[in-house]
Amino acid sequence: MQLLPKKGNGIVYVSLLLLIVFAMYLLRDCSRSGAYSYEGIRPSGGDTIDVAIEYTPGVCYTYADTLGGFHYDMLRDIAGHHGLVVKFHPVVSLERSLPLVSDSTVDILVADVPMTAEYKELYRFLEPVIVDKQVLVQLRDSATGHGPVRNALDLGGDTVWIAAGSSVESRIRSLGREIGDTIYIIPESEYGPEQLGVMTALGEIPRAVVSSRIARDIASDYPQLDVVTAVSFNQFQSWIAVPGNNALADSLDIWIAAYKRTPDYAALLRRYNMQ
Repeated sequence: MQLLPKKGNGIVYVSLLLLIVFAMYLLRDCSRSGAYSYEGIRPSGGDTIDVAIEYTPGVCYTYADTLGGFHYDMLRDIAGHHGLVVKFHPVVSLERSLPLVSDSTVDILVADVPMTAEYKELYRFLEPVIVDKQVLVQLRDSATGHGPVRNALDLGGDTVWIAAGSSVESRIRSLGREIGDTIYIIPESEYGPEQLGVMTALGEIPRAVVSSRIARDIASDYPQLDVVTAVSFNQFQSWIAVPGNNALADSLDIWIAAYKRTPDYAALLRRYNMQ
C-alpha cells in the first residue's frame, strides 16, 4: 500500500470512502451473528458468550481470507481450552461500543482500551492481556526525516485527532495542564484509530493519537509516517466484562492469567510483533 499523491480532496475522499466500504465488507466475516450494526446486536442467551470485538489490526481483521488478530486469537484459544461458546460481533467505534457492555447487550468488549484509573471507575476490566502506550502519528518532514513534533511537551497550541470515547482524551488534557498550554482535541465518532492514522498519512488531518501497536502497523504501509513520539506511559490493555456477571469475570481473570504463562501466548506475541 503506497501513499497516494494528493491531487485534490476529491481523490482523497474517494480513496477513504473505498477503504471504509472495503473494511465494512470485511466486517461480515468477523461475525457469526449476521448483525452488522450496533442496533442489530442482541444477546444470544443460553451459554453463548457475546463478544463485541473491534475491527482493527491486532484485535480482529481479515487477511488472505483468514480471520486473525492478537486479541481474537487469544480469546479463541481460551474459549477452545475451556469449552466456551463464543459469538463475535464486529464493532468499529469505541464510543458506540462501550454502551454495549454497560447495558449488558454483550458479555465482553475486546478493543484497544487502556486500563486507566478513569476507566476503571466505570468498567469491570479483566486481567490485562498486553501492555501498550499511546503515540502521536504525524507525517515526516522530507528534509529532517522526522515529524514536526519531537516531544509531547511541544503540543501546546496544536490540535490532535482521537477516536471518540478514547481514554487518551483525559491524558491529553492532563498533558496540557502540565505544560501550561491548551492542546485542542477533536474526537472523531465516525472513524476508529486505524482510519485516523490513514487520514494522517493522506494529509487530510495533521496528526492523530493512537496506540503504538496500531501506529506501527499503519507505518509499515505508510513509511512517510512518524510514530515515535509517545504521549503516555506504558499502559495495561484489558478486555471489559459486563457488570454483574462476577462468575464469568472471575473465571476469565483466572483463564487469562494462566494463558499468559503458556507457550501459546509467547507465540502470539511473536506472531503479532507485540514484544
